[in-house]
Amino acid sequence: MKFAYKFSNLLGAVYRHGNLSFSKDGNSVISPVGNRISVFDLKNNKSETLPVSTNKNITCVGLSPDGNLAILVDEDGAAILVSLVTRAVLYHHHFHKPVNSVSFSPDGRKFVVTKENVALMYNAPGKNREFNAFALDKSYYGPYDETTCIDWTTDSKCFAVGSKDMTTWIFGAERWANLIYYSVGGHKDVIVGCFFEKDSLDLYTVSQDGALCVWESSTELDKLRKGPKYSERKKMAEERKRREEEEAEEGEIEELGDDGERRGEVIKGSADAPEEVEGIRNVRYKQKSKHFFNKEGDFNNLTAAAFHKNTYILVTGFASGAFHLHELPDFDLIHSLSISDQRISAISINPTGDWIGFGCSGRGQLLVWEWQSESYVFKQQGHFNNMASLAYSPDGQYLATGGDDGKVKVWNTNSGLCFVTFTEHTSSVTNVTFTTSGFVVVSASLDGTVRAYDLHRYRNFRTLTSPRLAQFSSLAVDVSGELVCAGAQDSFEIFLWSMQTGRLLEVLSGHEGPVSCLCFSPVQSVLASVSWDKTVRLWDMQDSWQTREVLRLTSDGLVVTYRPDGQELAVATLDGEITFWNPQTAAQTGSIVGRHDLQMGRKETEKITAKQSAKGKAFTSLCYSADGESMLAGGQSKFVCIYNIKEQILMKKFEISCNLSLDAMEEFLDRRKMTEFGSLALVDEGAGDGDGVELSLPGVRRGDMSSRHFKPEIRVSSLRFSPTGRSWAAASTEGLLIYSLDASLIFDPYDLDMDITPVSIRCQLKKKEWTSAIVLAFRLNETSLIREVLEAVPHDQVAVVSSSLPDVYVEKLLDFVASSLENSRHLQFYLTWAQNLLTLHGQKLKNRSGAILPTIQQLLKSIQRHHDDLSKLCDWNIYTIRYIKALSKQRGIKRIAADSLNEQEEEEEEEGGSVLMGSEDEEEDMMSEALIVN
Repeated sequence: MKFAYKFSNLLGAVYRHGNLSFSKDGNSVISPVGNRISVFDLKNNKSETLPVSTNKNITCVGLSPDGNLAILVDEDGAAILVSLVTRAVLYHHHFHKPVNSVSFSPDGRKFVVTKENVALMYNAPGKNREFNAFALDKSYYGPYDETTCIDWTTDSKCFAVGSKDMTTWIFGAERWANLIYYSVGGHKDVIVGCFFEKDSLDLYTVSQDGALCVWESSTELDKLRKGPKYSERKKMAEERKRREEEEAEEGEIEELGDDGERRGEVIKGSADAPEEVEGIRNVRYKQKSKHFFNKEGDFNNLTAAAFHKNTYILVTGFASGAFHLHELPDFDLIHSLSISDQRISAISINPTGDWIGFGCSGRGQLLVWEWQSESYVFKQQGHFNNMASLAYSPDGQYLATGGDDGKVKVWNTNSGLCFVTFTEHTSSVTNVTFTTSGFVVVSASLDGTVRAYDLHRYRNFRTLTSPRLAQFSSLAVDVSGELVCAGAQDSFEIFLWSMQTGRLLEVLSGHEGPVSCLCFSPVQSVLASVSWDKTVRLWDMQDSWQTREVLRLTSDGLVVTYRPDGQELAVATLDGEITFWNPQTAAQTGSIVGRHDLQMGRKETEKITAKQSAKGKAFTSLCYSADGESMLAGGQSKFVCIYNIKEQILMKKFEISCNLSLDAMEEFLDRRKMTEFGSLALVDEGAGDGDGVELSLPGVRRGDMSSRHFKPEIRVSSLRFSPTGRSWAAASTEGLLIYSLDASLIFDPYDLDMDITPVSIRCQLKKKEWTSAIVLAFRLNETSLIREVLEAVPHDQVAVVSSSLPDVYVEKLLDFVASSLENSRHLQFYLTWAQNLLTLHGQKLKNRSGAILPTIQQLLKSIQRHHDDLSKLCDWNIYTIRYIKALSKQRGIKRIAADSLNEQEEEEEEEGGSVLMGSEDEEEDMMSEALIVN
């Protein structure tokens, strides 16, 4: 089995913190998710998480005007320059202080970064041939407090910077004689947004208390005049006024930084206006009008704002979850709507001005609203608390997740989006699973219920309960989908229900501790249960539900799972061991000591070392690979381990996160954070706004349910291999991580010889030796060459070539056809190959059914996906043809006026008598899977 798994996508988290950005064409929205960024394609309804990451959570994203580059800055001010074309990191830079905002100029030649009370203007990378991608051009000082926002004029001549000191500063990006710096006030609270009008120096400023000021400039943009460097003007003024003592306060000095790097031109603004150059009047502003968003008596903090220059539309978001649309400069209210009960953290408008993106960090919610039609284009929300469990559907097309927020979500693995959310549970969901049909999801919860959901009608069709209240911590469904079992963590019993009738069939007693995990055998009607009482019990479902075997463990049992062929049982225990058992003979066949492979990190509030705390840690999730040869194991650590079961050795370790914003990431604590009074992490530094407190409540293990901010601990709560064997998923603190095999990076020749080259293979194609060419291509094993050879075979020769293939290459070809069919447009061609291979070699393949099962499931998944896409398209075409046909029949028919009036009256009566059925409590992130935006 190959272990070249690469990170491919992040599901379950759509927005965390930071600013939203739209792509150049306006069809994609770029959202920061922890220390990664996700790109949501709104037109094709797909999501992709880039394989780049920062060391801490991303706070701001700057997107270049051409959409090719992005600057990602994390909490500490460490920035990376990313190419959105190649998905690669191009450059690393550290600003040494937290950065508040990043913005490229509209012409793409400069970008401005604001940190503390300074704005730094850099030459944009790629425009100048320099080794240093971040070349500092000018430094602008002026605000007395932290800067909050940036906006550029449309011609990139000037930019404005808002500040927490309630002022907005306008700076010239070039050497303008009549505009070096200018400060406007007029507000009583923090500036949230400042926006220039299109092709104008007129300015709008918005503050946190809900006030909007309209500023009118005395000069047009084209009236800006080039002038001498500010340093030269200053020297001239000094000579006239002989004020040498104010040189350091009002001047501009060319100097080197601490690291010897040229700091560029430093412009320091002051309360006094700069001296005017002879014959040129300085730019001046006057307040034209002032408007207020809150009605009299209301107090609602304004948290985010965005302005579209072409349409003059201002969008403002508030702490209550409401947003307003106004048309400027008249301040006419166009629209007002509440989209959440949490504060709106970020707002962005796409280039055409049709779609508005909203981010709510409190709920992890991302919404795209089309304001003209007043409808949602995109509506997604992750689990706003920990993700507790996950399960793949039998064909690998869907993923179900359960969270501590009581929700069950179903995700499409192809699009990476959630298409249905079930909210019937009233407490944490502890386990989810699919039935073998793939259309029923079953979930267990601490609220004492087990619920079954129908994926055809999206409803909870069965609710299973126990005679007395019990908290269910484990769940299993048998192969037939008829028997449902759930284990209780407080009564030590296992409850058995019938899915068909919903009746409780039996209560299985025998365990003397909480039941931690259940698993049905995939080939027999046998249930395996593991408990904290150091035993694994095998229950015979056909013989009066009696205990068949009791397996004694060395420590408390945490998780149990069957191998896909049902011939082996794996158990993880509290002492960090994984033991393997033969369920027929009840004999132990092997064990793996994996405690040291977990490599625990040290939490900031712990007083013992990571090495000592690791002694109490163990694997909490196990999963066999599709071929049964490997074992995936994870626990309360940032590492996921893959073991070879036969050799009982560690094959590979995956580090699922490098995000230092999570707790327990580092093995050793930073000595700079240690004081004589203990760790600085133990100091409660809250300022009263809920953003500074990083202490969770005592005893809390799964997040802090209080309103305070806390530092979540890294953990892997659930692991699952895809039935196709080409990917696996991990439910972690960061979200649902998908790792896939990247075939393009693997060179794995088979029976290679000196004579096997691309040239010799193409020679065989020219001779029309199809079978020989296919065999040679598979021996060289280059994907592009195999595809070229296969697609060169004539359609009428497929059956002949399939029958003449050696047996060893039949499986390889079938595997290649299954993987190619998923993305290929040659549906009939590849389906013909699959049909002939299965028909002509079916009996031989059946004898090796266990080995080729992942390939068959991959083939089934690809066929099902194309069937769904084509059936929707065909249905749409049928309806369109019927509509056109109905229109053609009505053409030329003259209707009598009296008849049309009577029909109109009848329709109005029918509408009046009908009742419009609608759901008042529609789930926030429910969306149609077939959403297509034209």
